[in-house]
Amino acid sequence: MRIVRSWLEEFVDVRKVSDEQLADAITSLGLSVEATEVVGTAIAGVVVAKVLRTERHPEANKVHRVWVDAGDGGERHVWCGAFNMKAGDLVPLATIGTKMPDGREILRRGMFNIDSEGMLCSAAELGVASDASGILILPATAKLGRNVFDALGIARDVVFDLDVTRNRPDCTGHLGVARDVAAKFGKKFTPPKGDGGKKGTPRKVPVRIIADKACARFNVTVMSGIVVGPSPDHLARRLLAAGMRPINNVVDASNLVMLETNQPNHAYDAAKVASGFRIRFATMGERLVTLDGNNRALTTDDLLICDGDDRAIGIAGVMGGANTEISDVTTEIALETAWFDPTTVRLTSQRLALRTEASARFERGVDPQGVDYSVARFAAILRQSCPKLVVHGGASDPKTKHLPKPAVISLRVAQVNRVLGTSLGARDVSAVLTRIGFDCSPKKIAVKKGSLVAAGPGFSVNVPSWRPDCTDEIDLVEEVARHVGYETLGKRVSQSTQPGGLSPLQQRRRALRDLVLSFGASEAMPNPFLAPGDHEKAGVVTSENRSGSALSLENPLVAEESILRTSLRPGMLKAVAFNLAHRADHISLFELGHVYPPSSTELPDEHEQLCIMAVGVDASVAVDWWSQIVAVFGVGAQLDQTRVPEGYHSTRSATLSRGKQVVGYVGELDRLVLAAHDISERVACLEVNASLLLAESPKVPAAKPVSRFPSSDFDLAFAVPARVTAAALHRALRQASGGLGEEVVLFDVFRKSPTDDTRSLAYRLRLRATDRTLTDTEVAAVRSACIVAAEKLGCTLRG
Repeated sequence: MRIVRSWLEEFVDVRKVSDEQLADAITSLGLSVEATEVVGTAIAGVVVAKVLRTERHPEANKVHRVWVDAGDGGERHVWCGAFNMKAGDLVPLATIGTKMPDGREILRRGMFNIDSEGMLCSAAELGVASDASGILILPATAKLGRNVFDALGIARDVVFDLDVTRNRPDCTGHLGVARDVAAKFGKKFTPPKGDGGKKGTPRKVPVRIIADKACARFNVTVMSGIVVGPSPDHLARRLLAAGMRPINNVVDASNLVMLETNQPNHAYDAAKVASGFRIRFATMGERLVTLDGNNRALTTDDLLICDGDDRAIGIAGVMGGANTEISDVTTEIALETAWFDPTTVRLTSQRLALRTEASARFERGVDPQGVDYSVARFAAILRQSCPKLVVHGGASDPKTKHLPKPAVISLRVAQVNRVLGTSLGARDVSAVLTRIGFDCSPKKIAVKKGSLVAAGPGFSVNVPSWRPDCTDEIDLVEEVARHVGYETLGKRVSQSTQPGGLSPLQQRRRALRDLVLSFGASEAMPNPFLAPGDHEKAGVVTSENRSGSALSLENPLVAEESILRTSLRPGMLKAVAFNLAHRADHISLFELGHVYPPSSTELPDEHEQLCIMAVGVDASVAVDWWSQIVAVFGVGAQLDQTRVPEGYHSTRSATLSRGKQVVGYVGELDRLVLAAHDISERVACLEVNASLLLAESPKVPAAKPVSRFPSSDFDLAFAVPARVTAAALHRALRQASGGLGEEVVLFDVFRKSPTDDTRSLAYRLRLRATDRTLTDTEVAAVRSACIVAAEKLGCTLRG
C-alpha cells in the first residue's frame, strides 16, 4: 500500500515530523514501511514539448521517430521506444546534458546514423510515479518550454510503501493509517468532509439482491451534471504518486475514494443500467467481457452484478463489465457502493487469476457502515471537475440480515497487564482505545486470582465498523500493545502458574503408542497424500464415505500425491508391499495419524486413526490386539460380524461398534485387496478411530487382593449357532461366573464342515475366592449358572 505523505497530512498535522521519524512511527504500529520514495524532486533540463509528428523507420521494429517542439520554434528529433503518444500531445523532453535521477546523462546519440536530440520520459523515469508503461502525457494547458515540474505544479513529496497485513483492512486506505498516526503522536484526527451540495430530485434505481449472503448491502446513488474529462492536476498527481494511472475525472474520483476510505465503488453509465440491478450467482459457463477486454468464463461460485434484464454487467467485488462503462458522452452515472462476502470475492479472484485493487480490499473486509460517507466523498471529489454536479436523493440501499454488525467485546484490564507484562490502569487502556475509534464503557468483570474469583475493572468495548478484524479480547490487547509501543514492553520471560508437561490427551496418545510397540510392531509414516485409485485399490469404499469424494489438491507436486487420504489402510498396504518386495521378515507395522474423510459440511471430518498390520498371521492376532487395548484403556466395543467392512475377508473380520457408532474394524484383509498389492500372505489388520479412543479417560483399575487359596477349574463345551459370536458367549460366561470368576479362556474351536450352521466352542473357567477354599457345591452352582446363561443364547452343552 502506497501512502502519500501530503495526502496523510490533510488528516493529521505531522508537518514537523521528519520522514524518518514518521516511517519509524508507522512501522512501530505494525504497518511495516518497506520503502520510502521521494517523488516530485525537480529535474533541471526536462521541459514541456509538443509532439509534431511520428514516423516508423523501415529497419526499426521496437522504436520510432518522433519530432517535437520544445517552445523555441525549432524541431527536435528523438528516437522513442514508447508508442502511446500522437501528434499534438504534450510530453516531457529531457534535453541534451540533463542528468536523470537514475544517474544517466542525456547525450546526443543516434541509430542508423540519425541522432536523437534528447529523450521523452515516462512518469517512472521522472520519479513522479511508478508507471513505466509509456511516455507521460501532460495536460493540454501546460506551457511549451517550461520545466515539467513547474508546469505540473509538482512539489517534493514522500511515498511510504507499507506492507499491510491481512488483519488491518482499514489501513489499505489513507484514513486508516492517518487515524493510527494521529493516536501515535497525540494529534487530532480530522477526516475530510463529504459533499455539501443540496440533494437533487429523488432518483431511485430498482435493486434486487438474490444472493443475500454473498451481497449484504448494495447502494446505488444517481448523479447527474457529469462532464467527463481529465481530472484536476493535483488529483491526477495524487493518483500517480499512489501508483495508479489517471483515466478521467469519474474513474479517478472512484479510485481516490477507494485509496482514501478503503471503500471500493464503481460508476456505471446510468443510461445503460436504467432497468436496475440484480445481484446473483452466475450460471455454469456464463461469460462476461470485463473492463480489461477479456472474455471470462464463470462458474456457479462467481457473484455477478446484472442489470434489470438479468444481463451480467460486472463481477462483484472484482471488476466491472465493458458493456456499461462510462464514455466521453456520459452525463449521468449510477454509483454502486456495496458490501460483498470476503470469501466469495477471494475465491473468484483466485480462480480467475484476476486480482484488482477492489478485490484485495473486499477479500480483507470493508466497512459495512461506511457506504454513505464514501458516496459523499466521491461527490465532493467529482464536484471539483464537475461544478454542476447533482447528487439525487432517494438512493437505493437494500440490506440483508447477513450484513455484519460490529462486535461488542468485554475487556479485562488485568488481562491486558497479564499478557503484556505492564501495569496499565483502566484510564490508560480506555484512552488508548478511544483515540483509535473504540467506544469503551466501564464494566466490572470477574477476574480469577489464584483460587478466588473477584470483580475487577474492565470495559464493554464497542468495536468500530471499520475494524472487522477485532472479534475477541486478545485483539483489543494487541491494539493496546501497538499504541503503548512494543519497544516499551521490555523483554520478560513469562512465569507459568504450573510446570510444563503433557496434557491428558498427549499422555493417553503416548500410552497407546507404547502399548502398540509392545505388540512388536514398528511405526510407519506413509505419505498422507495418495494417488487417484489408491482408496479403491485398498477397498476403502463405503456408503458413508465414498472415496470419490476425497479432497483433491489443486496444485499437487505430482499426480501420485494429489488425494488427501480418508483412511490409513492404503498407505499401510503400500508399506507392507514395499517391505515384502525387499524380502523383509516378520513384518508388523502400525501408524497413528490423521485421516480426512468427507463430511456433510464444507470441511472434512478430520480425526486420528490407529492402524496395525501384521503379515503371516490370522484374524485372532488382530482381535488380541484389540483385547489388550480394551484392557489397558478401559473402553470397549462389540465385535459385529454381521457388518463386514469393505476390503476385509468376508468370514474373518468384524466391525467394532457401540450401538450405531462405528469405532473401527478388525480381522484379515480381503485376498483381492492383497493381490492388488502383490501380497500373497495373510495380513491381519486392526483399524480404530483413535480420536474416540483417546477422548475418554481410561478407568483407573482397582487393586484386587491376591488370594492365597487354591483355584477350582472346569471346562465347558457348547454347540454354538453361527449367529452367536464367541465374544457374546464369552461375555455371558463371564457375567454368570460372578465375583468368583477369575478367568474365562476359549481353548478349542471345532467345526465339522464349512457349511455347518454350528460349531463347537470349548472354554476353561477358573474360580477362586479371596477368603476361603471353594466347596464342590459352590463350584457346581457357578457351573450351572454358566450353562443356563449359554442356553439363553441358543447354545447347547455338549456331552
